[in-house]
Amino acid sequence: MQFKCSLKAALLGATLLAVAGPAHAQNVTLRALMEDVPETQIIEKLLPEFEKETGIKVEFEKIGYGDMHDKLVAQLVSPESYYNLLEVDFLWAGEFPAAGWLEDLNPYIAKSGFDLKPFIPSMLELLGQTKDATPILPMYNYSMGLIYRTDLVNDPKIKADYKAKTGKELALPTSLAEYVALSAFFKANTPVVGAAMQGQRGDPNAMEYSNYLFSAGGAYLDADRKVVLNSPQGLTALKAYAENVQKGAQQGALSATLDDTMRLMCAGEAFSMVTYWWMLPQLDNAEKCPKVAGKLALSVMPGGHGESGGWGWGIPKNTSDESKDAAWKFITWVQGKKISIARAMDGHAPVRSDVFEDAAVLKKYPFYKTGLEVVASGKSFPIFAYSAQYEDVLGAQLSLAAGGQAKPEDALKAAADGLTQLLNK
Repeated sequence: MQFKCSLKAALLGATLLAVAGPAHAQNVTLRALMEDVPETQIIEKLLPEFEKETGIKVEFEKIGYGDMHDKLVAQLVSPESYYNLLEVDFLWAGEFPAAGWLEDLNPYIAKSGFDLKPFIPSMLELLGQTKDATPILPMYNYSMGLIYRTDLVNDPKIKADYKAKTGKELALPTSLAEYVALSAFFKANTPVVGAAMQGQRGDPNAMEYSNYLFSAGGAYLDADRKVVLNSPQGLTALKAYAENVQKGAQQGALSATLDDTMRLMCAGEAFSMVTYWWMLPQLDNAEKCPKVAGKLALSVMPGGHGESGGWGWGIPKNTSDESKDAAWKFITWVQGKKISIARAMDGHAPVRSDVFEDAAVLKKYPFYKTGLEVVASGKSFPIFAYSAQYEDVLGAQLSLAAGGQAKPEDALKAAADGLTQLLNK
């Protein structure tokens, strides 16, 4: 009799646990502060599917990049973070782990058996993975290349005019100098500007200039992490950047953001833009951008190297264990192969090699082959505890030089000195 009662109690307990599990999960709401870009919108459309599968609600608060860092930090230093799922830029991949704000994901990976082998190693390294810890799991890459108008490159009248004025055949530029010259030609001789540029001080112009620096053969740091920005290559890049702002870009380029360049390119008012390679499917869209759809292509940045970056997912330490487990469940779901392929079919920039190589993805987006080349050839902005602050230091000097308020030589020296000072803090 006692055995039967115990058995009944055990069965009742198991039943209650089975019922309570999903109900308990339904009480979890994951809140993430997200940059308002296409990648976020792609995932947002899939959130009802995750909630249906798990009972876990996910809410995205979408804002512009410039406001994200400070808003996140305010929560991460508080007793309990309102955001219990983190979208982390690679520029913060030095700062956030160093401050002790993020959970090490290795125990979660080991416990769940989540396979990291398909993830592109450079993306894991970019986001701070070491032999001892994985603070951030890659979400998407934002390596940069050149998006340009194929119809304008092949326009007979423009080609004839170009040859008459330069004595050369119109072709895609293979060097930074050729690109800036071609940009100036388009602005001076056609109805479109040569380059839609994001020259706003801070992250926009710091990321944009990095492409010029790497294309010119320059670097921020050498292999020993010594500052080498103030070099002949760095000066060539800064002069080219300033020249393109002044002679090739749209009016108001020095205050323009990524959104501004997208609108300009979408409207058919620019020949090119140095931007994130995954912007191509957003622009090459007959419904959103009918004036340029079917007339765009992607290439590696002239000179062979562009800026490489990426976002990842993190779990804040100052949240409940229940929230942490729910966050990890979401991360493994959204970065698993099935959902990653679904995202890629909608324009996602993969961080998994098996998604780049998927037959269905390549059939829909053949340019993903070039996208992989852009990612593979990309170089990184300096990653350390003060990367975000350095964007502002560098951006201020770029703005002064491009606006003609400082000599490029002086601006470059100040930018290099600022990097040295922050690295030594």
